[in-house]
Amino acid sequence: MYYHRQLEKKIKQTASEYACITLYGARQTGKSTMIRNLFPDFEYVTLDKSNERILATDDPELFLDSHGIPLIIDEIQKVPELMEAIKIRIDEAKLKSLSEVTTTPLMYILTGSNTHEIRENASETLAGRTALVEVNSFSECEKRKIEGGEFIPDIKSLQSKQKDLEPKNRHRIFEEIYLGGMPEYWIKRIDRDTFFESYIATYLEKDVSRMINVGRLDDFRKFMRIVALRTSQQLDYTEVGNAVGIDARTTKKWISILEASGIIMILQPYANNLSKRIIKTPKMYFMDTGLCAFLCGWSDPNILEDSPMAGAFFETYVVSEIVKSIRNEGKRIEHTLFYYRDRDRKEVDLIYVKDQTLYPIEIKKGIGKDKADKNFKILEQYKMPIETGLIIDTSDKVFPLNRNAYYCPVGMIGL
Repeated sequence: MYYHRQLEKKIKQTASEYACITLYGARQTGKSTMIRNLFPDFEYVTLDKSNERILATDDPELFLDSHGIPLIIDEIQKVPELMEAIKIRIDEAKLKSLSEVTTTPLMYILTGSNTHEIRENASETLAGRTALVEVNSFSECEKRKIEGGEFIPDIKSLQSKQKDLEPKNRHRIFEEIYLGGMPEYWIKRIDRDTFFESYIATYLEKDVSRMINVGRLDDFRKFMRIVALRTSQQLDYTEVGNAVGIDARTTKKWISILEASGIIMILQPYANNLSKRIIKTPKMYFMDTGLCAFLCGWSDPNILEDSPMAGAFFETYVVSEIVKSIRNEGKRIEHTLFYYRDRDRKEVDLIYVKDQTLYPIEIKKGIGKDKADKNFKILEQYKMPIETGLIIDTSDKVFPLNRNAYYCPVGMIGL
């Protein structure tokens, strides 16, 4: 059974504008499945196969000649040198199109699981020739098979979409948190332990082993669990390193590996020169709550819901869903999402920035309390327009707490 992805619209659009599309993201997020469903007539080759990888490494031109175009190349990060040969082919095709006054067709689709490496190589080698598209695990809208969109915290927009809201109680939400959104696991509902153990083993063997000493893979597995236990928290590299038995420098490197692999995302604090009291430490979130719950050792959604980590997982779920809704429109989050915390321990969970306007957001796993917006006024120090804030919780409709903040059901994200 194929589940349509929100990104398909963006990919179809770029297919008519670029000679190459590069998809990147964590393993098992459905990149290859989506592309092969969208472009069934394209030849498909994966560089996981040693004979293909060896040929592509030794003789990129012969490799491309042997497959022709249009072509889907999976696991492109394993032979980054191939991008230079692809660049030459695209440039030749563009020159021919110019002389014949035609449009250059889509020639190559590249996919891979090392976010940073692929993005950097593609940006440098294929600049202006490829569209970069990030793929995440299923969003809740994709699970429900409904057409989703970017989450924009505008009250009128949210109220207009409320008719499509599927009310969810807290228990239902924690079941979804526990399952996560890995497409194969979600669709087939295969044995959970087997799936995630295999996922982690494959990730360590194929991705991590290329970046660290193979002898330290057991340490990295322990590191993943330690980091999972700190999802939605501020990153204290020294504390994490001490828990694993590695130094802060190694911790930073390993955090960057998780981020580059699409396993986690880093949320930066919102700050400018107006405030000296802002804590500059970023926060970290897992992008798939199912994987995070497995790494933490939670074996049942009910136990997770009643655990001391329930709030952290609910916040992780909300933030990851908002991030997915933005990325599924082909957009980046670096200039859109932030958080606020100062040395007086005043905190705003999320700040959504649009057109130089701030939208404060608080995240509560239950029904938001009366003073849930108490820290929103702290943002006035930036002398920027501040829109009505949100308290994202388990309420059943969008309705006002007061004139400065509205309750927003978590199910509104992505509608």
